Amino acid sequence: MRTLGLDIGDRRIGVAISDPEEILASPLVTITRDNDDKAIDAIVELVNKHKIEHIVVGLPYSLNGNIGKQASRVMDFIEKLSKTTSAEIETRDERLSTVAVERLLIEAGIKSTRAKSRRDAAAAAFILQGYLDSLKVYDQ
Repeated sequence: MRTLGLDIGDRRIGVAISDPEEILASPLVTITRDNDDKAIDAIVELVNKHKIEHIVVGLPYSLNGNIGKQASRVMDFIEKLSKTTSAEIETRDERLSTVAVERLLIEAGIKSTRAKSRRDAAAAAFILQGYLDSLKVYDQ
């Protein structure tokens, strides 16, 4: 089974995918979010193409642990997405994931005009990898 990871922003949605054994998350693509319906169609297309049964979405809690405006917007998007796919959707705390990914990209020397797009897909992979790692802890 493969799992999809999403990092949902106002302008872009980073997408990552797991390997079939659910060990490793890899950045897949960044979807431009000009229109929610088009973005959801693109996600559903990926779900169908890769036979995704589970989606993990980063939920940007505030640093104090509350659900703020951005998290509310993400939850609204998740609600719309859940009406278009049978894949199970789960949220995962993503506080500071983008900051961590930006540091990793800088350390790797990636500074191109495509950096934002790479950052979003890498952030989705970071979120998904955390989820996959938590599964392995429970398997032991």
